[in-house]
Amino acid sequence: MSDSSGDGRDAPDDGSESWQTRADRALARLVDASAAERILISFAALALSVVVGAFIILVSGWVATCQSPFFALGGVGSFCYDPVSVYRVMLVGAAWPPYNFAITLKETTLLLFTGLSVAVAFRAGMFNIGTQGQLVLGALGTAMSVLWVAPFVPVGVLGGLVLIAVGLLVGALVGGLWGAIPGALKAYADANEVITTIMLNFVASGVAFTLVSEVFKDPQSQTVQTRSIPGFAQLQAVFFDSTVFSMLALVGALALVAGIYWMLNGTSFGYDLRTSGVQPEAAEYGGVDSKRMMVSSMGVSGALAGLGGAVYVLMVASRWQTGIPSLGFDGITVSILAGNNPLGVVPAALLFGALKTGSLAIEFQLAVPKQLVGVLRGLIILFIAMPEFFRMVGARFRFGDERPTVATDGAGETTVGVDETATGAGETTDGTTAGDEGGDER
Repeated sequence: MSDSSGDGRDAPDDGSESWQTRADRALARLVDASAAERILISFAALALSVVVGAFIILVSGWVATCQSPFFALGGVGSFCYDPVSVYRVMLVGAAWPPYNFAITLKETTLLLFTGLSVAVAFRAGMFNIGTQGQLVLGALGTAMSVLWVAPFVPVGVLGGLVLIAVGLLVGALVGGLWGAIPGALKAYADANEVITTIMLNFVASGVAFTLVSEVFKDPQSQTVQTRSIPGFAQLQAVFFDSTVFSMLALVGALALVAGIYWMLNGTSFGYDLRTSGVQPEAAEYGGVDSKRMMVSSMGVSGALAGLGGAVYVLMVASRWQTGIPSLGFDGITVSILAGNNPLGVVPAALLFGALKTGSLAIEFQLAVPKQLVGVLRGLIILFIAMPEFFRMVGARFRFGDERPTVATDGAGETTVGVDETATGAGETTDGTTAGDEGGDER
């Protein structure tokens, strides 16, 4: 990166630099990092999190009291917890025995939907914190639609396929409509989507709870839940117990990842969505209806979250019930880990799912407090996510060399150049090249 970028971040002539200048330069280099460099940074962050976690384990074991410490040092004291054993159980426990691996894949599958949901909104310049509410309502829509349609279809494979299709469709529709609300408020009332999505999370939970407790409650149950959907309407297992995980759901989620990636990078709708997210004024100048794209992007994001709720009902719970896991909020972390890249959501969701299962294995196999296990898991997520988070922040505030532009092609037509770095994807997808910066910053 040239030092003479004209943005006030040039190094002083005398060779001395302030900490602000060094921080700005480091952030600019992070924004311009290649895919390979970002992968190396992630692995380095993972290694550093393990080192810091090992130190915390030792200190926690030193202050704890136990009958059989794993190590004692004269003049210092004894240490109750072995860092090597803790991380070994976390790693192995996520994949073995097969039941644990099924739980890991279950968490991965559900997080693929919510991670994609947040990533799509991010790529459009929107921050969808309402994924949890969209998932909750999508789950309720799925449960009730399956229960309503079930009496009219034959019992068996054909009826099951019909009910699964209906459940997925209704879940996506309900989630999409709920997600479009904050998009419309942002587009036409300039209401901050962060505030509105947070508020709508509470509204969604309250609406779902009230409907189930007052109208759709299972009369045979003392808890707030709907009746169970028929067994033939549940996603069936292929390799694992269907009450834990369905391989069909994972295959469908991976196909959806590929479809979303193609939509964002191979269609005019995806191009308009990305350009309106990077620089809405430039997109408007290029002929893109940025207001419509705000609503559409949040609608698609909500539909993906609703699909996550549908799969949760069809694969895991077989009904709507209170206490749905915070998959929507976890999806925010997954999306940040993935750099808002749909393809990156796959390893990010797998890592998050493995950490969840491995943490449970530590609690069951080792006498380690669950609070400490939570700290270790949080450290890994934090260390891996922070470089990508700062890269996204730097891209949003126009650090780095490449920026969104408005340029004219050879025929004199106006085109919008998109810097993928600013969207968090980090890859060139449509062959456009950025010229001089144009348009006002958002």
